[in-house]
Amino acid sequence: MTICYFDAFSGISGDMTVGALLDAGASFDQLREGLESLNTGARYEVEKTVRRGIAASKFRVHLPETPQKHRHLHHILEMIDRAPLSARAKSTASNVFQRLGEAEAQVHGVELRKVHFHEVGAADSIADIVGASLALDLLNIEEVHVSPVNVGSGTVNTEHGVLPVHAPAKANLLQGKPIYSRGPEMELTTPTGAALAVALG
Repeated sequence: MTICYFDAFSGISGDMTVGALLDAGASFDQLREGLESLNTGARYEVEKTVRRGIAASKFRVHLPETPQKHRHLHHILEMIDRAPLSARAKSTASNVFQRLGEAEAQVHGVELRKVHFHEVGAADSIADIVGASLALDLLNIEEVHVSPVNVGSGTVNTEHGVLPVHAPAKANLLQGKPIYSRGPEMELTTPTGAALAVALG
């Protein structure tokens, strides 16, 4: 059995997850081909970088210049379903978005079908979630485990104004999960990263 273990000592985000899976051996060419089939208009690249003396891969999404649309969950799920991706990658990505949608619906007190995905509905977050799902499939990962998650501290700017780093949707996602806050006063775990950790782990 091939197991993936996410050691989230410095938090977790979508682009961090994709970059780590590329370093673990997932093919960037196959990943890019899959993401381009979503037709979001974004471009993708991977850049080799060094952080505190450790070599790593930075996954970058270059967004189209046209304003991005807010999307509902069903729009995103339809986009994933139409793409020529493996059944396993589609199922994984759809499950992550479902969990994220449920958390947002609870926060805003609306039905799931009425949830607007703001930052999360943008092309970069779609790329992060679908990209991570594709990479796990390319690596033939059968099981995912996640360490306790470092969420960070302080505040973050969102479409709803300045919120504590442990914003409501992320708090819903991580409810009952082992988390802690240590290190710099900043957001270490994003809603996208939390959704990946909870849905996959």
